Amino acid sequence: MKTVAMPRAPRAFTLVELLVVIAIIGVLVGLLLPAVQAAREAARRCACLNNTTQIGLALHNHEFHTGHFPAGVTNPGGPIRNEAVGQHVSWTVQILPYMEQHALAGLFDQSAGVYAEKNDKLRRMRITVLRCPSSPDPFPQDDTGIGPIQASSYAGCHNSIEAPIDAGNDGLLFLNSRIRFDDIYDGSSNTLLVSERVFQHSPNENELPDLGWASGTRATLRNTGRIEQTSIRNNVGVVVQEETDKKDPLYVGGFGAYHPGVAVVGMADGSTRALSYNINPETLHRLGSRADGEIPDSNW
Repeated sequence: MKTVAMPRAPRAFTLVELLVVIAIIGVLVGLLLPAVQAAREAARRCACLNNTTQIGLALHNHEFHTGHFPAGVTNPGGPIRNEAVGQHVSWTVQILPYMEQHALAGLFDQSAGVYAEKNDKLRRMRITVLRCPSSPDPFPQDDTGIGPIQASSYAGCHNSIEAPIDAGNDGLLFLNSRIRFDDIYDGSSNTLLVSERVFQHSPNENELPDLGWASGTRATLRNTGRIEQTSIRNNVGVVVQEETDKKDPLYVGGFGAYHPGVAVVGMADGSTRALSYNINPETLHRLGSRADGEIPDSNW
């Protein structure tokens, strides 16, 4: 009599095998995650570089049409204080027509001053080119229901060292300035025009509030006195190694960014580069001055 073999039941995974597979998948995901984050940051940095290029082009178009770069800030007198008092029309407002923002430029009443009621809603409008994708969104600064005052991720260079924003600064964008290319004695490729900055994201009793992209204060002007390094904690930018009391309304501060190790900068010749946090301080100062007669080290 022929014996018929009974089919064997399929063998199931044991608990140990399942745990090993899960562990392997976890290790692979752990190895892949930094690469994904690095790719995302590379894309954000590329977008930031494009923003800086567009801002540089707008500044150059302004110079081409008017014969000079826009004033870093327009105000009857100085030094400029980081307070919502005065005219304080920033260079960002003056280049709006050159950033395809003709409607916004036409609505903005510069003669009334940045903080006038008629300009309030305009200051709350977010301009994409003025925001780095790596910077976290600011927390609402009020409860008006129409959104917070919008900050800019980019600032013009007003001076080579820490000093109040005034008419005697040695950068390219300062109080009532009218700088031409002929005034850049050190050469446009050796002079910093605009760069990223770190801005306040939530109310802080140790720091005066950020007055937004339209204000010609430390909100849109910085100097090459130092690099402000940051860390991201709970989606909030925190300045580290800070030594200066930011409650001083005359304090301006340096450039900085949310990219690891570097900040994107735009030079006066229209080029865009990465500025290392480890740059020699003396080289940094020279980049901020338009006519100090010194040529900065090219390997920065």
